[in-house]
Amino acid sequence: MLAFATIMQVAASVLTLFAFWLLLSGIYTPFLVTAGLGSALAIALLAMRMKLLDREGFPAHLLVKALFSYWPWLGGEILKSAWDVSKRILDPRMPISPTLVEFAPTQRTDLGLVIHANSITLTPGTISVEVAPGRFLVHALTREAAAGLAGSEMDRRCTELEGKA
Repeated sequence: MLAFATIMQVAASVLTLFAFWLLLSGIYTPFLVTAGLGSALAIALLAMRMKLLDREGFPAHLLVKALFSYWPWLGGEILKSAWDVSKRILDPRMPISPTLVEFAPTQRTDLGLVIHANSITLTPGTISVEVAPGRFLVHALTREAAAGLAGSEMDRRCTELEGKA
């Protein structure tokens, strides 16, 4: 008997694959839609049999929290940072002080570390250079941005998003 979590991961995988197929297809005849759904189901079942569907390989448990809490917040941070970088580019009097900073993230899982590192890189003016458990090396456009990385709101939210390890 399959566990409920496994069934939910397969169902979420099928829905994700089918939605992606629909997005790319553009042709919605009954036969092709049925074939797309069948293909998505076959791929999800094959991935389950190969043991590729797990909490980190397909983190369906993060979807609701991420969709309604983390992604909107991250979008706002990206916009604020893009505004700051744009001002610094356009106004030569504003200081640019490229800085490398090393800090210890609080995430416990590889998935949490990846989410945090990618969030840093998505934010204009910062880029994750090296990522390891317990150590991030980040390049920031300014000293202020670098100083705000350790113990940041982003670190807290990524740790909260990853949930129980």
